Amino acid sequence: MSKKKLTAEQNGELLKVLKNRFEKNMNRHKGLTWEKIHSKLEAAPEKLWSLNAMEETEGEPDVVDYDKKTDEYIFFDCSPESPKRRSLCYDYQAWDSRKANKPESNVIDKTTEMGIELLTEEQYRQLQELGKFDLKTSSWVKTPANIRELGGAIFCDRRYNTVFMYHNGADSYYAARGFRGMLKV
Repeated sequence: MSKKKLTAEQNGELLKVLKNRFEKNMNRHKGLTWEKIHSKLEAAPEKLWSLNAMEETEGEPDVVDYDKKTDEYIFFDCSPESPKRRSLCYDYQAWDSRKANKPESNVIDKTTEMGIELLTEEQYRQLQELGKFDLKTSSWVKTPANIRELGGAIFCDRRYNTVFMYHNGADSYYAARGFRGMLKV
């Protein structure tokens, strides 16, 4: 059995959780129906594995959009605070450059392991239109190459009813900073 495949029982449990979350948060996906999403998910076991990885780290993945051009449903981590994948520097280069107190890993490697993508600043702002997220935490977002080449990385949060984008050294890490992922199905 492939490492990136759930058992039939795990699939059933995850689909139940995703359906309940979908039904409780209809404001996130107006005009979409669970039946179509369910069919797509059942046909993509590797995507279910990735959604399960998001769920296991308390990301609370939910459908936030549908891309008509590609016929794909878009899931974001929708947990109120940054998911329980924190204390990570931005990428391997930043992790490798730390001589002392290295964190467990880095955001880019974790997203790759999970089979998801890091939210961009634009996607993060789209998420914030659906509710209030990261009121006490912050989340790394995809950093433009020109910033990363200079050693920096960007993160976002919501304070004072406003979404802020900030910068930090890519090698920094904090217990209250994680990352939010995105998956297309």
